[in-house]
Amino acid sequence: MVRIRLKRVGSKKNPIWRIVVADRRSPRDGRNIETIGQYNAQTDPSTIEVDEDRARYWLEKGARPTRRVAGLFRIKGIDAQGS
Repeated sequence: MVRIRLKRVGSKKNPIWRIVVADRRSPRDGRNIETIGQYNAQTDPSTIEVDEDRARYWLEKGARPTRRVAGLFRIKGIDAQGS
């Protein structure tokens, strides 16, 4: 099963999260299929960048977003149900 989830990058105590498409079995910061965006909670307001076309493509193919990513998609106006 393919998931859309967050991958932590950045230095110690300075996390930046990439929104990636990855196999459910791979580790959080491990191998991913594609990077479709970025999320930085440390800016004010938080920075959310998403390639909406690729996100919709993967949702239509059956990829399931994690709860956190679904919330970020809701903020950006992307339907996380894939329809």
